Amino acid sequence: MTRPLDRPAGPLDDPTSPLSRAAAAPLMLGLFLPLQTGAFSQSTLPRGTRWDFEYNRALTARAEQAGFEFVFGLQQWVGQGGFGGEMAYRENFLDPFISTVALAATTTSILSLSTVHVLYGNWHPLHLARFAVTADHLSGGRYGLNIVTGYAENEPRMFGMERIDHDRRYEQADEFVSIMEDLWAGNSELTYDGEFYRLDGAYVSPRPTHGRPILVAASGSPAGYAFAGRHADIVFTSSPAGADFDGAIDALPDHVATIKRAARAQGREVKVIIFPLVVCRETDAEAAAYRDAIVAHADHGSLVNYHARHTGGDSQAWPQHVLADRALGGHLQIVGGPEKVAESLERLHDAGFDGVQLGFYDYSPDLEQFVDAVLPLLEKRGLRG
Repeated sequence: MTRPLDRPAGPLDDPTSPLSRAAAAPLMLGLFLPLQTGAFSQSTLPRGTRWDFEYNRALTARAEQAGFEFVFGLQQWVGQGGFGGEMAYRENFLDPFISTVALAATTTSILSLSTVHVLYGNWHPLHLARFAVTADHLSGGRYGLNIVTGYAENEPRMFGMERIDHDRRYEQADEFVSIMEDLWAGNSELTYDGEFYRLDGAYVSPRPTHGRPILVAASGSPAGYAFAGRHADIVFTSSPAGADFDGAIDALPDHVATIKRAARAQGREVKVIIFPLVVCRETDAEAAAYRDAIVAHADHGSLVNYHARHTGGDSQAWPQHVLADRALGGHLQIVGGPEKVAESLERLHDAGFDGVQLGFYDYSPDLEQFVDAVLPLLEKRGLRG
C-alpha cells in the first residue's frame, strides 16, 4: 500500500552544511566547467580552452583556491560530430555526473554540482538516490544534482523515447524527486505505486550528511518554477530579455522575484543563480575589441545547427536569445575592464541574484585575470568576504 512520501530537511536548513556556508557569501561565485568541445562559445578564434578532465581539474583547483563556492557541469546528448562546423562543437563531452563526483574527490571545500536528465532512458529514482548519497558522503556534503527534464526533440530519441509534453515532464520529475527525498529520509522501507514509478521495499543507506544532497533546478517556465519551489535549494535561470547585459538588466529583478515567489508559495526559500560569460581586459576598449574578435570568428556551421536544435525544442528559458549570441555564449554577456565587470556583477546582486556561475572564452588565463583583477574589486564592494 502506498504511504505518503516523507521529506527530509535540506542542507540550507542546517547552518553547518557546506551549502549554508557557501550561501553566506553576498554573491556566490561558481565556475561553469568546459567539459565539452568548445565550452560555451562557438568561435574559432584561437584559445587554450580544453574539455579534458585534467584541464577541468586544474580549473577547479584554481577556483577553489580563489574562494569560489561551486563548480557546475552541463549535460547534453549530441550525435556524431557534435553540432558540426569547423570546430565540431561539443563533439567530445565528458559526463558531468561522473566528472563532478571525481572532482569532489580532489577538492576540500568547493561544491560540485552536476546536471542529470532524470527522464531519459531507464533512470530510476532508487538508482539516483543511492548514487547521489554516495557522492554526498564522498564529498562530505559538497555534492549536488541539477535535475533537468530535457527540452530538445532529438535527445530522448537516442534513448528510444519520444519527448514528453513540457508540463507533463515536470509532473514526472516531481514524483521522481519526491521518491528520492523519501529514500534519503529513510524513515522506513518504501513500497510505492505511483503514476510513473513503482517500488517494493526499497531502501537506501547511509543517510545523507545534511538531510539530503544539494538539489538544483534549471527552470524557465511556471511549471519549472513550481517544481523548483518544491524541491530545489538553488534555481539556475536564464535571462528572459536576451544576452546583452544592458538590454537585459532591467528585466531581471522581476524575473528573480517570480522565481522566489514560487518557492515561498511552498513555504520555502531558494537561491537564484545565472550564467554570465565574462570578457575582461585591462580596459573597456580592449575587452570590447576582444569580444569583437571572438564574434568575427563565429563558427557559422555549428551556430546554424545549434540554433536549429534550440528552436526545435520547447524550452521557455531563453525567449529573446538569438543565434548571434552563441558565438560568445552565456545567458548574459559581461564585457569590460575590471571595474565594469565588478559593477555588472554588483548590479546582478542588486537585481536579486544570490550567485553567478561564470564562463570564459579562454578559460585558464581569463579565470586567472578575473581572480587577480576583479575579485579584489568585489571585496571592496562588499560582495565577497
